[in-house]
Amino acid sequence: METLFEPWVLITLCAAFLQNIRSSLQKHLKGVMGTAGATFVRFGFGVPVAFALLFLLLHTQGKALPAMSASFAVWVAVAALAQILAQALLIAVFSYRNFVVGSAYSRTEPVQAALFGLVFLGEHASSGVLVAIAIAMAGVLMMSVAKSRVTPVSLLTGLTSRGAGMGLLSGAFFGLAAVGYRGASLALEGPAGEPGYTIQAAVTLCVAITLQSVVLAIWMAWRIPGEFAAIAKAWKPSALVGVVGALASFGWFAAMTLQQASVVKTLAQVEILFTMATSWFIFRERITAAELAGVALVVAGILALLWLG
Repeated sequence: METLFEPWVLITLCAAFLQNIRSSLQKHLKGVMGTAGATFVRFGFGVPVAFALLFLLLHTQGKALPAMSASFAVWVAVAALAQILAQALLIAVFSYRNFVVGSAYSRTEPVQAALFGLVFLGEHASSGVLVAIAIAMAGVLMMSVAKSRVTPVSLLTGLTSRGAGMGLLSGAFFGLAAVGYRGASLALEGPAGEPGYTIQAAVTLCVAITLQSVVLAIWMAWRIPGEFAAIAKAWKPSALVGVVGALASFGWFAAMTLQQASVVKTLAQVEILFTMATSWFIFRERITAAELAGVALVVAGILALLWLG
């Protein structure tokens, strides 16, 4: 299985692992600040990390900063804002009674990324990749509802609910963001394949994370200025979230420069396995049969992706 050792696969696995760590750290921050603050630190404290990484890559590879076209600007702006909207919608889903259904549907990101990739980038997914995405998605949905009373029937019947609609819309914006970041990074590539996928990903990250930090900072200053004091008090863990978050984002952007966003996001479902492993082995939480079945389907989908993709 040569695909397993391709750069985009290894980078995606590392990014998923880092994202799991970042998510765990953000949950800790939720105890000392609000949702907006915990979200902001991911971007704000990641800005210097992103620029340091770009400087290091330019210096070690001896390359110049690539020219930024109008196409790049549009793609990165769309992706950065779509990611913020997706996160906001996902948070809003938790205020509904059927939040489990809504959050489950937000996991349809890879499917929607495949659609957006086709529409906006003209990328066609093979039948094998589509099958792999479907298998992995079935596993993710099963694991998402494993500890609730939600059944496959109620999952389908709940599709018309407001919470499910917001979950699907969240997944759509996450999918659009993934495709947008790929489009932005590819827009930096020259005719000879320069400056290289790592620098393209780093430039995309610097612009996106700066834009997101500014947008969130303005919104917080307008709506909840008290969050800045809470962030200042917890600056050490906040800085750690920024470092890990920026490195994870760099990994996602690099992988999506090399491979279609829908394929990367399907393999990225391995993150849920890291989360489950943390829950099982560290917190000693009970494993249900539905969760085990979901894990099996996610693993099967990932293996099918690597084998058929």
